[in-house]
Amino acid sequence: MKLFSRRPITELAFAPPDPRPGRDGVALALIVRNEERHIGEWAAFHRAAGVSHVYVYDNGCTDRTIAHLRDGLGGSLTVMPWDQKLFDAGTGREIHNQVLAYAHALRNFGGLYRWMACIDADEFLVPKRADSIAAALAHLGDVPSVTLPWHNFGRNGHVQPPKGGVLSNYTHRAADPISGARGVTNFKTIVDATRVTGLKVHSYQVDGRAVTWNDRGQAAANKARGSRDFYSADHLQLNHYYTRSETELAAKIARGSNQRVAAERHAARVRRNVANIEAEEVEDRCAIDFLRRVGASHSVAL
Repeated sequence: MKLFSRRPITELAFAPPDPRPGRDGVALALIVRNEERHIGEWAAFHRAAGVSHVYVYDNGCTDRTIAHLRDGLGGSLTVMPWDQKLFDAGTGREIHNQVLAYAHALRNFGGLYRWMACIDADEFLVPKRADSIAAALAHLGDVPSVTLPWHNFGRNGHVQPPKGGVLSNYTHRAADPISGARGVTNFKTIVDATRVTGLKVHSYQVDGRAVTWNDRGQAAANKARGSRDFYSADHLQLNHYYTRSETELAAKIARGSNQRVAAERHAARVRRNVANIEAEEVEDRCAIDFLRRVGASHSVAL
């Protein structure tokens, strides 16, 4: 019983919000802590991709992360203080702070929008053909949940942080996004919050069912979304910059895991993941191509 009580609570259920009149567009929810180096580029990219609003959960930032977000997003930004650790009083189990943030965003703000995505500062939602995220999903009709697999980028040969932005300096990724046990496969999901009834960090229940769709409109159970038949990035791709330069990778390892994992085990896992990402790479310039497609006025660190 003692071992069980140490496991954090990582899944929540709740009543979805009611749809608001005239709801439309795409909103993002993001939990951050000290991301000032790259957060301006993240904000500018998603503004160019047509995001209506960003809800930022400030997990104790002590640098200029929030200032850069305000500069980049202006009135399209809401900041929530979120520096906390909450526990179930009966068992002592910690309630996963990221899951709490996502549930709060979906329940309190999700009814305003057609789509909401809860992503991280190292993740970019890239329209492949359309000029916005909303347009990339328009063909899906009333589909309530779209799951996107990580497309993982590694160090790209950089020892020190290069001049310029992430998108222009990191253009090679793991060749196979669905690479099984040796890979670094995970997902993020864009949802209609008014139909979400439960969530984890990387998956949702909609209408009480653990089911999702790909960006072609093909349905699958959440547990089957890692199959090759389900994989799709035809319309929208999730770029995950798992690491950047070697210096930034070392800092990532030094920060430790957001779970209760021994430092040595965490470091070995991260290094193994990077090795798998970099074992076979392909060039991928879809983020740069998108920015050029929407015009020079939206260029981001190119």
